[in-house]
Amino acid sequence: MTSRRPDSFEGLGYRGREDPSFSGGYSGRSFNNSSSSDLQHWVSTPPDIPGSRNLHFGDRTPQFEAAPAQPGAADEAQSAAPPSEQLNRFAGFGIGLASLFTENVLAHPCIVFRRQCQVNYHARCYHLSPLTAISVMYNVTKTQGPKALWKGMGSTFVVQGVTLGTEGIISECTPLPRELSHKWNPKQVVGHLVLKGLTYVVAMPFYSASLIETVQSEIIRDNPGILDCVKEGLGRVMGMGVPHSKRLLPLWNLVFPTVLHGILHYLISSSVQRLVLYLLRRRNNGSPKHSPPDSGADTVQSMLDAYFPELMASFAASLCADVLLFPLETVLHRLHIQGTRTIIDNTDLGFEVLPINTQYEGMRDCVNAIRREEGTMGFYKGFGSIVVQYSLHAAVLQITKMIYSTLLRNA
Repeated sequence: MTSRRPDSFEGLGYRGREDPSFSGGYSGRSFNNSSSSDLQHWVSTPPDIPGSRNLHFGDRTPQFEAAPAQPGAADEAQSAAPPSEQLNRFAGFGIGLASLFTENVLAHPCIVFRRQCQVNYHARCYHLSPLTAISVMYNVTKTQGPKALWKGMGSTFVVQGVTLGTEGIISECTPLPRELSHKWNPKQVVGHLVLKGLTYVVAMPFYSASLIETVQSEIIRDNPGILDCVKEGLGRVMGMGVPHSKRLLPLWNLVFPTVLHGILHYLISSSVQRLVLYLLRRRNNGSPKHSPPDSGADTVQSMLDAYFPELMASFAASLCADVLLFPLETVLHRLHIQGTRTIIDNTDLGFEVLPINTQYEGMRDCVNAIRREEGTMGFYKGFGSIVVQYSLHAAVLQITKMIYSTLLRNA
């Protein structure tokens, strides 16, 4: 009797006498001595992994319903099989790469314009709408070239590398946990947050240098190297490098707002990500399967359920954190940029440049000055750019999902 077990089946198969690895000391049963009722239970339910097909009592494996009678029948059966694991891994890598590209490269012009609006206390147009933000971004590109909206992108990667490296070194040299286990306690949470706070303190001068590169106007800006961010950050710590004005705030005055913004952003994004991921997985696990077992729709849906919940949870977490902390980010950027003799683009029209000549004494004075001179909406200058950024990100995720579904169905 020909075996109907699929070659790609990784569940719990049977172990008979014909298996050489279990011939010694194992009393298995042969198919020849078994009844027809026993043969129906040899297929057990494998775990829900990408590409697997769970079979229950009475179900039949579609691509192995009968032995191929002709030489070409085997190739046809193989072509009707579900997508291979290599294709699934490649697709998952492509989806993650598309999301990473959108967050760090495609959305960088929106980040540049948002920061310029936040530090521009001269601006009369707050750009709360995405339409006005797109209009001025187009004017800047038309005047200075497309490179004007991608300035400082290399320094942002440097800051991310410094942050990850510092966090890894501190966690290895101290008992502070880098990750929280499922059975966490308050002591571990406090230690984890302390690790995050120390990381933000170490990366703070490099963040200031990166902020200057992203908001500095392309008209008077030289072509900096990738490592200039590191040089400027070290010079800020040691009081060397480019001369600054007397209005420059010392780094110890920037520790509290920087750490406060970083910790709050991490807490909000982590909480929202866990909540959204839990809700998405619960909805996917509780949704009924209406498609027949022999169709590929359930396989495609299982692939989407395996990759996209984490991407959607990360998207929602970043969106909520950036929106809720937008006023605090405005204050933080103004404190970091003060006294650095930075000249930015005029965000009202996009055709001129303006100097930054603020004289804030600290975080409280900055908050009071913005509320008094620019109103409550002054904390939300450039909010339209964040709408453009996450709308673009959502569109890329949807397009990637459509392409991925099409590839799986045609595979």
